[in-house]
Amino acid sequence: MTVDSADSTAAARSPRKRAAAKKSVKKAPGKTAAKQQPELVQLLTPEGERVKDATYDKYVTDVTDDSLRGLYRDMVMARRFDAEAVTLQRQGELGLWPSLLGQEAAQVGSGRATRDDDYVFPTYREHGVAWCRGVDPTNLLGMFRGVNNGGWDPNTNNFHLYTIVIGSQTLHATGYAMGIAKDGADSAVIAYFGDGASSQGDVAESFTFSAVYNAPVVFFCQNNQWAISEPTEKQTRVPLYQRAQGFGFPGVRVDGNDVLAVLAVTRWALERARDGEGPTLVEAFTYRMGAHTTSDDPTKYRADEERVAWEAKDPILRLRTYLENHTDTGEEFFTELEAESETLGKRVREAVRAMEDPDRMAMFENAYADGHALVDEERAQFAAYQASFADGEGA
Repeated sequence: MTVDSADSTAAARSPRKRAAAKKSVKKAPGKTAAKQQPELVQLLTPEGERVKDATYDKYVTDVTDDSLRGLYRDMVMARRFDAEAVTLQRQGELGLWPSLLGQEAAQVGSGRATRDDDYVFPTYREHGVAWCRGVDPTNLLGMFRGVNNGGWDPNTNNFHLYTIVIGSQTLHATGYAMGIAKDGADSAVIAYFGDGASSQGDVAESFTFSAVYNAPVVFFCQNNQWAISEPTEKQTRVPLYQRAQGFGFPGVRVDGNDVLAVLAVTRWALERARDGEGPTLVEAFTYRMGAHTTSDDPTKYRADEERVAWEAKDPILRLRTYLENHTDTGEEFFTELEAESETLGKRVREAVRAMEDPDRMAMFENAYADGHALVDEERAQFAAYQASFADGEGA
């Protein structure tokens, strides 16, 4: 379609005339404007069939049937742990819990793509990544029970503490990546965040710094479609992975429910980082099948039909179908894994209930290196309040 220069100039001057000009354009008979779908990397279809990809197949040539069974085990164990945590919260054992239900492939695929010397900066939902990094699942629960501020040493597994402030961990990851680049280390950094966090200024600043300084960092966005109650289309006019173009580095969208594709794409992105080619944005297109957290009610803002449609793309069911149809994986494997997952659930349940309450006065320690008069005053007031309880158990 073309318009003459006079009409074009007038439309540019007046938004009202510009809108009217758009309305005057008629579509050709029998033709409709087809919405172009973003490119999506997929190696395993929702029906459990393997498809080829000329670019990313080479990153999973070492994946054997045993490897696939290992990825399946990772996802099952992560889901079982997550389900136990949800139950514990409902029983009053945890104050809150952010479920990963539906995002197991995105987390396990990317987590298994990392090397031991890579460093991971999670949000507060990366339970599957923590599992892949060797963090004891029971350590993830202390913060949500209110007995500690994290529960594990980040340097033991190169897995940072959970970050509740939305998007701030991308800045931490970028700074860390710039540091290891200056040290000349042959390792990479991966930062996790959600589609909602992509609207945060911290994320944009991270993109800017990482691009300018060519930091070896992978930004891994789990686009689970909903930032609490806000859908993705209310946050962006373009697919999230395309935002990377404006900052000068590549972005790719991968089927976040396809553990094999996630593994391949993340390996590729981490390899770029280690080779000095700078940052990459990976958008794992997945779906949060549960609530944002246990304090949320998703039935108030999204339709059941949407959830049902995504359940058909369940990442665990997808890989199980492949294992059953294209490998020699027998029913015994699944039966034994089910028993193993139940053992994990029992261990987590017992560990949470055995956690000791913290010293209530400890929150006033280490606030300032040399102490502070106001903190001392608050400590004294709180101690008096605790001592006022008749049973004497408050202090």
